[in-house]
Amino acid sequence: MGSRGWNRCLALELLLLSLSLLAISIQGHLVHMTVVSGSNVSLNISESLPENYKQLTWFYTFDQKIVEWDSGKSKYFESKFKGRIRLDPQSGALYISKVQKEDNSTYIMRVLKKDGYEQEWKIKLQVLDPVPKPVIKIEKREDVDDNCYLKLSCVIPGESVNYTWYGELPKEIQNSVLETTFKPHKHSRCYTCQVSNSVSSKNGTFCFSPPCTMGKKDPWELRGAQGNWSSVERRKAGGSMQPPCTVLWSIPKVSGRAG
Repeated sequence: MGSRGWNRCLALELLLLSLSLLAISIQGHLVHMTVVSGSNVSLNISESLPENYKQLTWFYTFDQKIVEWDSGKSKYFESKFKGRIRLDPQSGALYISKVQKEDNSTYIMRVLKKDGYEQEWKIKLQVLDPVPKPVIKIEKREDVDDNCYLKLSCVIPGESVNYTWYGELPKEIQNSVLETTFKPHKHSRCYTCQVSNSVSSKNGTFCFSPPCTMGKKDPWELRGAQGNWSSVERRKAGGSMQPPCTVLWSIPKVSGRAG
């Protein structure tokens, strides 16, 4: 092979090497962020930007430009973020106000350095709504060999959350359903269900007094809340008392008889 052929091979090898280095540099880093809906967030990297970079661009997903800084000016593109975002060219941080669940995505910051290479960072943003207050249902309560068997369910609609039960239990229970057996006592027993996600938590508390069984096994729905104890005595149709069953649950500033 002549010198011209060697030169061509060398040039091709250098080109392939430069392309491989470029691919590695723009592969970048992936950071995960989880925030509560309605909050203001800052998408930024933990390292300094390349010195004297030529251009900086933020993308929503992989192809939609949000904002681009070039030649000392920031250009904001038409998108659902317009009016809600601000770029800090010094740090590269992208500020987004009042984020919503629809803003969930992988955001990409791409920087063009003065040597012509690009560097890329990715931030995966997850926006979650605050969890609502849970509803506690009495699924079952009955006498079993002089013990009281109780089954409660704690649910909130359409949410992926963690459940934890607290109270007079051997240990915390990580489940939406609580099943427990205990010796009846004269004092009330209380159980608290906590629902939580990465950004918020809410509690619901249910209390009841002995005896274990109730005259009518209909599922009562009790919406958990913090506050003072209130009591409700169940009545039959027509107003006569259905003895003897008292249910307590936590509802603020509400006290009275339920018909």
